[in-house]
Amino acid sequence: MPERLLTNESQANLNFKASFSLCLSRSVSADMFRRVVRQSKFRHVFGQAVKNDQCYDDIRVSRVTWDSAFCAVNPKFVAIIVEASGGGAFLVLPLHKTGRIDKAYPTVCGHTGPVLDIDWCPHNDQVIASGSEDCTIMVWQIPENGLVTSMSEPVVVLEGHSKRVGIITWHPTARNILLSAGCDNMIMIWNVGTGEALITLEDMHPDVIYSACWNRSGSLICTACKDKKVRVIDPRKEEIIAEKDKAHEGARPMRAIFLSDGNVFTTGFSRMSERQLALWNPQNMEEPISVHEMDTSNGVLLPFYDPDTNVVYLCGKGDSSIRYFEITDEAPYVHYLNTFTTKEPQRGMGYMTKRGLDVNKCEIARFYKLHERKCEPIIMTVPRKSDLFQDDLYPDTAGPDPALEAEEWFEGKNGEPILISLKHGYIPGKNRDLKVVKKNILDNKPKMSKNTENTNPATKTATSKGEAKLDEVLKEIKSLRELVSSQEKRIAKLEEQLSQMDI
Repeated sequence: MPERLLTNESQANLNFKASFSLCLSRSVSADMFRRVVRQSKFRHVFGQAVKNDQCYDDIRVSRVTWDSAFCAVNPKFVAIIVEASGGGAFLVLPLHKTGRIDKAYPTVCGHTGPVLDIDWCPHNDQVIASGSEDCTIMVWQIPENGLVTSMSEPVVVLEGHSKRVGIITWHPTARNILLSAGCDNMIMIWNVGTGEALITLEDMHPDVIYSACWNRSGSLICTACKDKKVRVIDPRKEEIIAEKDKAHEGARPMRAIFLSDGNVFTTGFSRMSERQLALWNPQNMEEPISVHEMDTSNGVLLPFYDPDTNVVYLCGKGDSSIRYFEITDEAPYVHYLNTFTTKEPQRGMGYMTKRGLDVNKCEIARFYKLHERKCEPIIMTVPRKSDLFQDDLYPDTAGPDPALEAEEWFEGKNGEPILISLKHGYIPGKNRDLKVVKKNILDNKPKMSKNTENTNPATKTATSKGEAKLDEVLKEIKSLRELVSSQEKRIAKLEEQLSQMDI
């Protein structure tokens, strides 16, 4: 009997020791994980929704079933896609125009179908582009102090897509370059200054394109497609330089964005419909650098990225939270920081550029959350005791000046963003008006689609004759220019000789 008792006691001791060591190892690993995360200065980001009188109320946010943000903001204006009868429209409100918005408030309303996506030009705070179900892209110049009457005449209409245009995004460093992606599975890159599509990528995506994003210098784009592939494309060479099949195995939409170091960050769904995020190196996309599974909600995760601090904010459509992660060079590479939660679900989300933030309040991000009937700003701050400018929170950021003109980029040049300091806050300069110059008809050689070329030989012959004649005219113009130039030199020489004779 005592032996049996002893055995039970020793067994109990062994069990206790085992469980104690397991708990100890778990707590140590948890402490290690916490210690890694806590080194981040963004661990204790404090999110706060503004008071009711600082919201934009009584706005009928669009009910279109399309997974775009429905909202775009810059240091001057907030633009929101709204319900419109008999066409498509969006509101453009000066940031200070808070409170209840009158139903008769003017809108931008030139589209004949619902507006699906809007994007402010990074180089001109009064220029905004919109893509619509009517297959067009329109570019608008908003007056300095906002709209006084409804605007229905855009500066330029870009036509080329055969189905609705669901994605538009401006080039980050070159002036007047705009990318559009439509449900015709085509990507088009436009020179807005001339109203022309100079690059058309039509055979790369066999299905609907879910997202398209430029890299930091604008030399590459990455796309997420319904065929579950993430592609990295060189648009000027018109070639795919990297791709990953089944980046996320779930059938729900994916998103892909470039990070400042050239890696690609994606959000999507697993085979079991769990929401995932992953990090990829375009040099080797066989295996992801890191994969994280989050939850089983079915809202598409919209990523917003801050290249200055390397923080990614994830806003799920229909969620009531904003999660944020820091990307570093150390495992596990994607570090969960925290979650900001509110009661109401979000219909869409706008993200303010760094230039529009209040550096005196240590504000590192500001979101514009769309409810069913209002837009609510959410301010993210890093609490600091000092009132001095915090250099570590605000490294030099991309300013409004473009590094390149459109023509330089199309010729093959690249330019990094021109950085500015936010030490004394951002003071907006004078924006120049967007001017669209339609090129001389002689410079526009007729551009035939592949199908037309194949099926209509008569047109093809006529075109080739026309092109030959054009070449002749252009050569003649060139020779005349050379003649004028040589005569100018001769006249200058004679004038010089004459002046010497006078002496």
